[in-house]
Amino acid sequence: MVTETLALWRDAERCYRVVTARDPRFDGQFIMAVRTTGIYCRPSCPASTPKVKNVRFFPTSAAAQANGFRACRRCLPDAVPGSPDWNLRADLAARAMRLISDGTVEREGVPGLARRLGYSERQLGRVLTAELGAGPLALARAHRAHSARLLIEMSGLPLTDVAFAAGFSSVRQFNETIREVFATTPSQLRAFAASRRGRQGDVGGTRLSLRLPFRPPFDAVGLLRFFAAHAVPGVEEVTTASYARTLRLAHGTGVVRLTPQPDHVRCELLLADLRDLGSAVSRVRRLLDLDADPAAVTRVLGADPALAPVVAAVPGIRVPGTVDGAELLLRALLGDRAADVAPLGEEIPGDWGVTRLFPSAARIATAQVPEHVTGVAAALAEGRLDVHVGRDAAELRAELLAWPGIDAATADYVLMRVLGAPDVLLTDETAVRQGAAALGITPESLPKLARAWTPWCSYAGMYLRRAG
Repeated sequence: MVTETLALWRDAERCYRVVTARDPRFDGQFIMAVRTTGIYCRPSCPASTPKVKNVRFFPTSAAAQANGFRACRRCLPDAVPGSPDWNLRADLAARAMRLISDGTVEREGVPGLARRLGYSERQLGRVLTAELGAGPLALARAHRAHSARLLIEMSGLPLTDVAFAAGFSSVRQFNETIREVFATTPSQLRAFAASRRGRQGDVGGTRLSLRLPFRPPFDAVGLLRFFAAHAVPGVEEVTTASYARTLRLAHGTGVVRLTPQPDHVRCELLLADLRDLGSAVSRVRRLLDLDADPAAVTRVLGADPALAPVVAAVPGIRVPGTVDGAELLLRALLGDRAADVAPLGEEIPGDWGVTRLFPSAARIATAQVPEHVTGVAAALAEGRLDVHVGRDAAELRAELLAWPGIDAATADYVLMRVLGAPDVLLTDETAVRQGAAALGITPESLPKLARAWTPWCSYAGMYLRRAG
């Protein structure tokens, strides 16, 4: 597992070359701030390139905001794919960012975030400030501002409701944050968005329609095929053009339909509680691996003579994630029986062919399933086993292997899909071995080849599945 990468934002010369080229592949990987205007932008902002002496680079928008800069309204620097570092890196800062984007600070505060990560609040704040240029509160504030902008622009909710749905504790705090981050009021931001679209928001109330950006190319066909092969009726519905499923979220339930487009994924959401918007979007992005850097994957895997043909034939392959760590683990243990227990799940108001949640861990713990599954389900329900995106990979793997019925292959599968671990090769999986054979690779040589595929073994495994 790769745990460290060179921090791109610290290489000012390289960052400035990216800005000069307006290269959209680097959007989301760092932030450019302009001293003379007080504005921060994405690297590909179409505005005139500032002089090198006038720019600063930051790892996150929160760091730019903490240094007094406001968001560019022309390039919308927060509306870009996230940094692929949060999956590639497995350190404390990366794990914290995954939990913050899932809304942990809004729900549990900084003490809850620190507890989940196993650090003191002071130590966590010190590490995040050193690595990301901002502490947990500032990072969470930037996350709230982004969620608020989505609701302001894409819903017809009263602005007072937007404030609390986005996680702000008061309308005053909401108004001040929007003014500081976007240099405008919430009502002006809504009017500007409506004029830019030429109409009012697509949706109102609890139904939202969003555009989720990604770094092209994007193998949407491969993802839809994968989801179709593993779909649980009633919980998921897959067509040749879209994927829909139910969501179990912190404040209620939801339903999402994802329809890939040439330059974005159309995300239609039905939420019981709009406070779950930020978390739902974060989980969906992880489900589709939308923050991946396909160019980096291609550079490494395309250089291998055995993989080169399939890498060239299928550009932009993604590693499917999950929206719920506990659900993914239980489905992995149940295998084909996952569809049999689906009727035990709670029925919810649905759309797009999905009508129920996958059964909770507590419900599966009392179901007629193999004993090792009920044991794991009971542990998940009681909190003795916690599978979430902020876990350390080595610690989680050790915990999983300590449970009867969880073997190394299952544990690695969970790391790959729940944590987004990019460097996991499932050498014992039948589909991987079949794909390797189709490419003339013997199973015995896979571990040796994996060393050359690092840190993208998870993607190499997806290419092998496709070859098979």
